[in-house]
Amino acid sequence: MGSDEQALPVPNSSPRCVEVQRLRPEAELPKRMSELAAGYDLAACFAEGPGPRHVILEPGEISLIPTGVAIALPAGYEGQIRPRSGLALRHGISIPNAPGTIDADYRGELKVILINLGREPFRVEQGDRIAQLVVAPVAMCSLREVEALTPGTRGDAGFGSTGRS
Repeated sequence: MGSDEQALPVPNSSPRCVEVQRLRPEAELPKRMSELAAGYDLAACFAEGPGPRHVILEPGEISLIPTGVAIALPAGYEGQIRPRSGLALRHGISIPNAPGTIDADYRGELKVILINLGREPFRVEQGDRIAQLVVAPVAMCSLREVEALTPGTRGDAGFGSTGRS
């Protein structure tokens, strides 16, 4: 790793780490923007060549934005792709499948699905921070089909069944 590269720490100071691969030389590695930040910012990285180095998201438009990096998560962990709060507040930019999930066995380029929920077009430039990556443990379990479920205190009461607020 070069001096500007950061290993992604895993919760509870575990000795495990997440390998990060730069797929294009100009790709920015995920980085935390403060010491106690839960997420690592992901930056847009468009492919080299004659094509555009930006995307304009019109209001209501959805686009897949490449980051130019891939990761190798250890078994028992997932990557969660979450919106950046500043982009959501100021421009209405979000992630329609938030949080997006990266499985531990995926090794391809991280790409972020962005949606413009704002009223104005939004330009995504090379190097813009577009989302956050949070590494989290996953509870691995098995599913067992049963004739009837064990009763719960709410039964099958759904949305709004616990009161107003």
